[in-house]
Amino acid sequence: MRDRQRTREEVTLQCEKGREQSRPQSGGLSTSATIECGEDAAKHFAFERGYINLNHGESGSYGTHPIDVAEVRRKYLDRAEARPDTFVRYEYRSHLLNQARQAIADYVHAPLDTCVLIQNATTGIDTVLRNLDFATEDAVICFSTTYPAFLNTLDYLNERHNLDFWIIQHPLPVTDHDICSYFERILEKVRKADQKPKLAIFDTISSQPGIRWPFERLTDICRKEGILSCIDGAHGVGQIPFDLPKLNPDFFASNCHKWLHTPRSCALLYVPVHNQHLIRSTLPTGFGFVKKGSSDKTNTFVANFAAVATSDDTPYLCIPAALAWRKRLTFNGWTGEDAIMNYNKDLARRGGKLVADILGTEVMDNAQGTLGDCAMVNVRLPIDLENITEEKPSHEEDIAGWINKTMNLQFNIAVNAFIYADVLWVRLSAQVYLEMKHFEAAGNALNRVCRRVRLEEWNREAPIQVAGGIEDKICSTTEKLHPSWTSPFRGE
Repeated sequence: MRDRQRTREEVTLQCEKGREQSRPQSGGLSTSATIECGEDAAKHFAFERGYINLNHGESGSYGTHPIDVAEVRRKYLDRAEARPDTFVRYEYRSHLLNQARQAIADYVHAPLDTCVLIQNATTGIDTVLRNLDFATEDAVICFSTTYPAFLNTLDYLNERHNLDFWIIQHPLPVTDHDICSYFERILEKVRKADQKPKLAIFDTISSQPGIRWPFERLTDICRKEGILSCIDGAHGVGQIPFDLPKLNPDFFASNCHKWLHTPRSCALLYVPVHNQHLIRSTLPTGFGFVKKGSSDKTNTFVANFAAVATSDDTPYLCIPAALAWRKRLTFNGWTGEDAIMNYNKDLARRGGKLVADILGTEVMDNAQGTLGDCAMVNVRLPIDLENITEEKPSHEEDIAGWINKTMNLQFNIAVNAFIYADVLWVRLSAQVYLEMKHFEAAGNALNRVCRRVRLEEWNREAPIQVAGGIEDKICSTTEKLHPSWTSPFRGE
């Protein structure tokens, strides 16, 4: 009996010890020393020497996070492997997940019961679209810059359920007023076609091109017109400030691993309480699903998302650490979020102009500067696609892909070249680990790559090998451009 009692005490002690080990203190970071944006901040990231990441907010699901935050995640991973059941059942589900949810809820000024954590923003918007009931006359409104994955979902729903959706074709750059006018005009058209606009999807900051949208005004229009607003904030949280109750969207999803410096994959889905009855299932449907009429609970939204399927959810638990790390940043008298957002916006504007000057082109923005009021900038590339692809009109995307691959593998610079309105642009992201010299290097490299495109090298050059099997001539090209760098492909 004594042995059994001692065993229980040991188990209790071990659980309490695990709870203490897994409890974030100052986000779990070991220090709170200040960090200056730029060269000082760059020391806190694990980039390969000589690699310039000007594509932080990648249109996929990448981003990056500081070494300190990675160490916090490693502790959670180690804890999960030391006692898997204890960690998942009695630490992660009992309190750690809620602590992470509370941290992100506080960050966006939202009530805890409106915020759940998911893998990425694509999952969030897809969850909304697949949960809503659409009548025959219902229609969804979106923009031509809507993220392609969501357009694919709408195509799928059209195939399966005959759901109609309208895409607003709009030129850029235009004013915020013009964007809102296009939106209001399409609502008129939909109604004249005897359809009912039920849901509108729009961005906070779109992916390609990377511009800030007048999402606040679009949300107000939706509310006024009785339309559900579904905001794709994939590039939002961490790049621009949010007060979600004040914004008052019907649905909002945003990645944390793009701009908030958490490990991937980690995202927020915000649904106000009055809309939570509309989101009955997760994707995939987890064991938290409750059939209609089978429970006396009035709201199972949070519990439904607490355990969807077996996955590595330790990135969720790093939200407090990421926020604590961000508080350490300083720039020009600002600290924390103010320092980060002001530094990034300033660097994007100045860096984008520098690259445009080097290329002899321009930055995409309107006269009011509202499209560029973020940490991303779009610069036109000096390439006439009409001449280059005259006999091969379907190769425009191939050229953009070749530019991205060449910049990355030959010049060690990650950028995002893309086609918009039959014109080649490059999207560049500012971040706390970057400086003007990195934009200058990108501009010079892009100038050389664009010259090679005009010579049609993209159409005749052998495939570029990935790092590790890359040719010596590529290494020497990199060294000529940046003689101070050590080539990462020579094992030095």
